[in-house]
Amino acid sequence: MNMIQKGETKHFVLVHGFCHGSWCWYKLAAALESKGCRATALDLAGPDRNDQLHRDSSSFSDYVRPLTDFLASLPGGERVVLVGHSYGGLAISVAMENFPAKISLAVFLTAYMPNCADPPASLIQEFFKRSSTKSFMDCEFTFDEDGVPLSAVFGPEYMATTIYRNCSAEDLEMGKKLIRPSLFFMKEMSKNGVVSEEKYGLVKRCYVICEDDDVMDEEFQRYNIEKSLPHEVISIEAAGHMPMLTKTLCLSSSLLQLSHKYY
Repeated sequence: MNMIQKGETKHFVLVHGFCHGSWCWYKLAAALESKGCRATALDLAGPDRNDQLHRDSSSFSDYVRPLTDFLASLPGGERVVLVGHSYGGLAISVAMENFPAKISLAVFLTAYMPNCADPPASLIQEFFKRSSTKSFMDCEFTFDEDGVPLSAVFGPEYMATTIYRNCSAEDLEMGKKLIRPSLFFMKEMSKNGVVSEEKYGLVKRCYVICEDDDVMDEEFQRYNIEKSLPHEVISIEAAGHMPMLTKTLCLSSSLLQLSHKYY
């Protein structure tokens, strides 16, 4: 197998979080490409903003298929750096389980990072346990008969005061126009064995703590780290929840440094 050497072009695959899309990476992709890297931002499967969610026909494997199909299409020996933001941490984890040999490094960016002992849904449950209903402001949720969250879409007030608090007015308006509803896939994420030491555990992992994040606060980010120790942890000051927009150059430099260290 051809190994990625330090002097070779790095290929970053950027995976968005809940309710977002490839568009949120536009600044980071440009910053990485300006440094001679390749950057591929993918749209995970899901409805457009005005489409109705089809909960009965959707599965997590369908949701992540654009990512798994992309990895399957890579030429033999080519490896990439996966970057998963927020809920995107679960998406890249499934990709790591299925294609460990095609991933040189996985970076969890203020993200859910599962371990191999507990089902990934335990992290989502812990997140909701730490959050009050009031804190979600004007977000719209759907629940099953047992009160388990099925889907959600962010509200403009929540976006302005929480998710995009550190962002420019222009990026906030872009987000308001482009977000779409997303599913939690709690039933599938509640199963054991979603990730394993034999596959997921083979991939080198780094975690980027985003300070001043009002969505996934630093304490919760460190909870993810403690439950599933990565190879390295770095922090970005005053990043908020959208570091690809607020701390673009710092994040791109950090990703490059990590990719050269763990190649």
